[in-house]
Amino acid sequence: MVTTDWQSDLRKRGYRLTPQRQLVLEAVDVLEHATPDDILTEVRKTAGGVNISTVYRTLELLEELGLVSHAHLGHGAPTYHLADRHHHIHLVCRDCTSVIEADVDVAAEFTAKLCSTFGFTTDMKHFAIFGQCQDCAKNASSEGPDPAS
Repeated sequence: MVTTDWQSDLRKRGYRLTPQRQLVLEAVDVLEHATPDDILTEVRKTAGGVNISTVYRTLELLEELGLVSHAHLGHGAPTYHLADRHHHIHLVCRDCTSVIEADVDVAAEFTAKLCSTFGFTTDMKHFAIFGQCQDCAKNASSEGPDPAS
């Protein structure tokens, strides 16, 4: 299931769409926010001989070529998603680890303030905000205060 013309994108940049590159791109597409280990697991469903170093090298090249992008959504490895998707901020729940994608326009006032105050231009596609999702907040408030405290 190729949702974009990766073969043309790569060819324009002087690269071929090798089977490994296609499998990594398809895994990133299907998984949406995936670590290299998640991507390896998905790729191995089709090609058992692929190793983690191949996945890392492929992701690095695909990011240099602008086909994938990464974000750091907590401790550990970055997560990857297709770069042709709209840019978004990642809202990460510390309790359930769910990730909500919010349009970067939500932070327009904040990024404008950073620019006007500090002369700082933001790269929002790598941005993650940690907190608590609505469901976890609701569950925490319904449990009430801890009687042991």
